[in-house]
Amino acid sequence: MVRNVRLILWALVACALGALALLALRAGNAGPETDKSGASLTLGGPFTLVGADGRPFSSARLNGRPHAIFFGFTHCPDVCPTTLARLVRLRNQMGRGKEAFDIVFVSIDPERDGPAEVGAYANLFGSPVIGLTGSPAQVEQVKKQFGIFSQKVPDGDGDYTVDHTATVLLFDRSGKFDSTIAHDEQDAPALAKLRRISA
Repeated sequence: MVRNVRLILWALVACALGALALLALRAGNAGPETDKSGASLTLGGPFTLVGADGRPFSSARLNGRPHAIFFGFTHCPDVCPTTLARLVRLRNQMGRGKEAFDIVFVSIDPERDGPAEVGAYANLFGSPVIGLTGSPAQVEQVKKQFGIFSQKVPDGDGDYTVDHTATVLLFDRSGKFDSTIAHDEQDAPALAKLRRISA
């Protein structure tokens, strides 16, 4: 009787370990993120923001173009400029310049980042970057669509910084969410993802 109980317990342990291994394998997959049911997450969708020229920018302008979208703010001291500079560098490495994929920067700080600010910021990177902003309501709506977190954090000097999602979201030519690039991800897998959406 005791022997049978031990066998059953060891079988349960083996099943649990197998399930953990399967979860780890799925987590390491470079494809689209999935929810608890295993279905692909639906991120993105049609939106209208404001371009650097002060005119409405519809996401329809990205139709047929693979694109990488990054949410940040122009006062960001490190993550935002290094991420955008890296995307430009990786795009240049692909050998097709701006034709490879579009880089879209969406400000999550509409209080300080108007069209002129996002336009000047986008121009700093020496290669076309689409800078977008909008009203607080517009920005909040787009953040929800793309699963982006941001929160103002007072800096103690009467000003503030913004904590935010530092992940780049990748979309293929059809506008379908493909995958992400993490801030600390190595260049080789990031470049492979960018080549995939640009094929």
